[in-house]
Amino acid sequence: MTATGHAMIGLALAALIPDPVLGIPIAILSHVACDAFPHWDTGTNMKSNKPTSQKTRRRFVIESFIDLGVSFVLPLILLLTIFESLNPLYAYIMVISAQGLDWLSSPRVFLKWNLPPFTWAYSLQGKFDHRLDQPWGIVGQIAVVLFFISLAVMA
Repeated sequence: MTATGHAMIGLALAALIPDPVLGIPIAILSHVACDAFPHWDTGTNMKSNKPTSQKTRRRFVIESFIDLGVSFVLPLILLLTIFESLNPLYAYIMVISAQGLDWLSSPRVFLKWNLPPFTWAYSLQGKFDHRLDQPWGIVGQIAVVLFFISLAVMA
């Protein structure tokens, strides 16, 4: 799932679970559950056997940094418009918690640091990450995010 998808689910969980003792571990576990759902992310097609669908490292990095930026701006917009009563500090702790495994594996992915704990996080994610190419990988991800946001708005 994209960083933006994880962030939006983290924000929704912050609105649904006001207790950080429960909320933070649930946000971390949401990462696993959401990556197990077939999805598109910026790493999709990085290791394809088809030369025509191979994504360049440069494109991957650019898409990832755009996604990262959106993953912090979009929750802010929702905090200012829909979730005004939500504590912004708690909301962003939940956003980062929901993205946590990606943050932990980032030095391995982007800097090629092959040492623990980065390799552990990368290896763990490989066990449950199920990618699905466009358009259905994006459509499904949007549906999951909208489900969580809708739950939070209705609560």
